[in-house]
Amino acid sequence: MSKDWTILLRETLYAFRGGFLLRPFAIAVALGLAGLGLSTLEELQPSLSGLAPRLLFPSGVDPQLAQTLLSDIATSIMTVVSIVFAILLMTLTLASTQFSPRILVSFVRDRVTQWTLGMFLGTFSYCIAVLPAALEKPVPLLALAGSMVLATVCIGWLIYFIQHISNAISVNNIVDRIRRETESVIDEMMPHSRALGQITKHEAAHHSPLNFAIVSHRSGYIRYVDIRRLLSIAKAHGICLRLERRVGHFVPEGVVVMRTSHGERVSDELKLKLLGALDIGATRSMQQDVEFGIVQIVDIALRAMSPAVNDPTTAISCVDQLTSIMIRWLSRHPPQSLFYAPPNVLRIIIHQAHVDGLLDLAFEQIRHYGSADAAVSLRLMRAFCDIADTVSDPEIRRLLRERGARLFAGCAGSLEKHDLGRLQQRLTLLNETSLAAAGF
Repeated sequence: MSKDWTILLRETLYAFRGGFLLRPFAIAVALGLAGLGLSTLEELQPSLSGLAPRLLFPSGVDPQLAQTLLSDIATSIMTVVSIVFAILLMTLTLASTQFSPRILVSFVRDRVTQWTLGMFLGTFSYCIAVLPAALEKPVPLLALAGSMVLATVCIGWLIYFIQHISNAISVNNIVDRIRRETESVIDEMMPHSRALGQITKHEAAHHSPLNFAIVSHRSGYIRYVDIRRLLSIAKAHGICLRLERRVGHFVPEGVVVMRTSHGERVSDELKLKLLGALDIGATRSMQQDVEFGIVQIVDIALRAMSPAVNDPTTAISCVDQLTSIMIRWLSRHPPQSLFYAPPNVLRIIIHQAHVDGLLDLAFEQIRHYGSADAAVSLRLMRAFCDIADTVSDPEIRRLLRERGARLFAGCAGSLEKHDLGRLQQRLTLLNETSLAAAGF
């Protein structure tokens, strides 16, 4: 299945922003070209060497000393790079085993780590690029001074990197980083605030029968859907289509991924165009997948509540961050499900995540496995109260009351009488707040 060029471009930009490969490689190439350009410029304009600080080179530098200096910096930097990689591998292994393998996405996207690798590799490439010009007189003193500056910067950067990694493996920082990234996806996907009493449009009843099935040509998770591309194709060929799986869902090869109207208009070439507007890969990503961010935090909470770890404080921290995500999501206009082109002509139907499903995804497993822990259960009930305080939709408040009642019922046979009484008080507060806002 060939992907549309817009999908490929977005994949590349996403990889540049969040991968270990592209940003360090770009920094290394840029500094290497800078070293080559500066040394070449000094060969053409020897007077530029006079700009080098006299304190560094009071009596000039012979080629042998310059070569030794550049070689020593380059070899030392590569030794430090190996140390940096060792620290990274240790950090990734620790995070994967202690928290969740799915949070590795956040570590890979860490910009400080990417810039650290880029600076060290860039300093190495800079020294290698300057080295040929230092084989004979006149030695490019300005370029040589640049290598010494970069080496000094790398020393300071290494200290900062070690301090950054020590903070990065803190579970609170990990969860907070996932929360911020998830909220960024919400801001991008749902930029408009939810209006008071706003009613979400559901699937239109009037459209041509969607009786032509298009199957996926590969297995994987739907990571991105190019709505504009699909809308343009559907309008150009006069069809209506419905995606059977949304972003974040797994699609096995050969399973129907979309259905269209007017099957006689859908040629094999058009099938490939439609499938090319979907980015399907082996792993989920945070391009459009809000649920993936929630899943990562829930994974950390569940592992913290396991008998082997028994860390309710981490689970409580996860509940707090999930509460923030849900409040952000509920404060925004729900993502669009129906797309028209021209107006009043339905072209695309996409099943988006619903508040009921998101509440279950965020809190249901934590409620189930934390029913015997008073601290976690009390924080869950307070989370429901906090969310209820920020919404005015009576249907959402009803869903929160139902989950509060379910939480209390699940804890009835597990908690002590005193803890159960505190939980009852918070449930009463949740019910009073919800009913008062609804006008009862």
